[in-house]
Amino acid sequence: MTLLDEPQMDEDLLALDQAVIRAVAARIAAGPRDRLDASAIALRALLDGLSPVEAAVIKTVWGRLDAATGPALVASGGVAQALATDRFGLGIRPLSAEDALKAADSGSRAVIDLSSDRPWWGRLLARPDLRIVAALPDDRRGRPQAFVVARETSGPSGDDRSFWVTDSGWSETKIVDALGEAGLIADPLAAAGGLKLFVLTGYVQADDGRLKTAPGRLNGVIGAAPLY
Repeated sequence: MTLLDEPQMDEDLLALDQAVIRAVAARIAAGPRDRLDASAIALRALLDGLSPVEAAVIKTVWGRLDAATGPALVASGGVAQALATDRFGLGIRPLSAEDALKAADSGSRAVIDLSSDRPWWGRLLARPDLRIVAALPDDRRGRPQAFVVARETSGPSGDDRSFWVTDSGWSETKIVDALGEAGLIADPLAAAGGLKLFVLTGYVQADDGRLKTAPGRLNGVIGAAPLY
């Protein structure tokens, strides 16, 4: 065989490829789910029992479907841009953190670096209409490096982590111990501008009674994100 020979078409593979095209077209036409937690629950069910390679492909396809059927996407920061492109595809508009939050306020989903010089996440304490709805990477082996912020509603998906901010001057260890005594599992994630950001295990609501005596004059839950 030479490179000038016409390749033989594999009819079985072609049929599978055509089935994928039909499925993707039908799924795009069906539009998005009405809630992010419903989408998370559905994706988790699809990933159950898959190999790592299969799961990675499904998450990529799922992200492209989200981009095709859901709100517009913007990104702020190099890490956020890379993670957003990997999950949702090309064409994501780059913005500053401040402009990305404004875009989220207008209905977009904003993917923003955690490593920003300014603790933009602290501003969500005064903006309960905006919240973290996803964190990338979203598997339990990696720590969040970027957040997805939106106005959308998202409840518990069955396997979540929440994000809590405080202005307490206590050490991170002392804060973790205090939250632990209240029945919460906490892990420090970032600190900037006099604010500290923690990951809380599970879906923790803003009015959770366990946070009533939490340290800090200014503190609160700023969102939650599913794990896969």
